[in-house]
Amino acid sequence: MLEDPANELWLSPISVWEAMVLAQDGRIEIGPNPDIWIRQALAKGFTREAALTNEIAFQSRLLDIPRKDPADRFLVATALVNGFTLATADEHVLRFRGVRTISNH
Repeated sequence: MLEDPANELWLSPISVWEAMVLAQDGRIEIGPNPDIWIRQALAKGFTREAALTNEIAFQSRLLDIPRKDPADRFLVATALVNGFTLATADEHVLRFRGVRTISNH
């Protein structure tokens, strides 16, 4: 699905934030300078920006998700509000039944 050119790819600013946090904490490696790498990747234009809206903020708090991770809540709410299929490697999110998901392993 991710490689099919017929599918439009959307990226949440929360994913960008989370990538920066993980890189700064040393939990992922994305080049010698993560902020430059991420900016260059975004500039290629393979994705559209999924806006973080008030409705997404509201829905993130109304979801019946056992996890408290606010990033996961925002990502699930973004997919739910926009009718997106959420690509994730997070097993907890993949098991959530309230939104369509695919594994990006």
